[in-house]
Amino acid sequence: MLPQHAKILIVGAGPTGLALAVTLQQAGVDYLLVDRLAAGLNTSRAAVIHAHTLEMLEPLGVVDELGKRGRKLDHFSVRDGDRALLRLTFDRLPTRFNHILMIPQQETEAVLADRLASLGGRVHRGVSALSVREAGAGFDVRLESADGEHVVRADYVVGGDGMHSVVRESAGIDFEGGSYAGSFVLADVTMNWKTDRDEVAFYVSPEGPVVVAPLPHGRFRVVATLENAPEKPDAALIETIMNTRGPKSQKISVGEVFWSSRFRLHHRVASAYRKGNILLMGDAAHVHSPAGGQGMNTGLVDAVILGRLLAGVLK
Repeated sequence: MLPQHAKILIVGAGPTGLALAVTLQQAGVDYLLVDRLAAGLNTSRAAVIHAHTLEMLEPLGVVDELGKRGRKLDHFSVRDGDRALLRLTFDRLPTRFNHILMIPQQETEAVLADRLASLGGRVHRGVSALSVREAGAGFDVRLESADGEHVVRADYVVGGDGMHSVVRESAGIDFEGGSYAGSFVLADVTMNWKTDRDEVAFYVSPEGPVVVAPLPHGRFRVVATLENAPEKPDAALIETIMNTRGPKSQKISVGEVFWSSRFRLHHRVASAYRKGNILLMGDAAHVHSPAGGQGMNTGLVDAVILGRLLAGVLK
């Protein structure tokens, strides 16, 4: 049963919503976290967490578990065929997180959700936000679940509900920017990769760039630009991309495709991250190219900072 009132209503229980909820739960601040999905998405999507993001997540008590589930890499190279044009290392960064952590997004979400549950918090799933309306000093948020419609009065409303944010649209906040014509192919695969298995490799070629990043359990994330990419790229397509754009000294064969997707390119940012006591974070506030997991990483930082600020105000 949903409560009639919440100090803070968080719409969206992706990584940003979960990170905000953990931050508030630790601070002893009342909140309600809802998500329209009956269960978290079991797909890889953003597959990297960067050093600064790990620093921000450390107070939440999740980085050790993330480290156990992920793969730590300390090299990044730019390559043309078999030739390394540039090689960067992260091991001299002034932090104990002197690496990038390769970990599928569903694992990141699972770690955050487990941490929230261990602290006594919860996600109300199967609950969609329909509208947010100002009501006196707070807001009436109309929600829909399997039990019907509910109205929850909230003092603060936080939109972590993605690019098509109901919270942002209800607040009348513009989402400025546009879309690129091209698309990206993303896939998690097994393949007979002989190049350095402990680095992220960015290949440049006349056919377009491709990135190969090792994942846990012997898998690899492949990201490539491709005009009119199919919705679900298959092994044959990934093989073609790798053999035309990647190393020349080896014939790449792709085994199993565990997950694949087409990503349309958007570049948008909200005209404001706040309107009164309505606040935005993550993809509701800014969307990016999928390269480097920018969207999830910036969203996680948004959430932790916002959680600290809200706790400071309310405590």
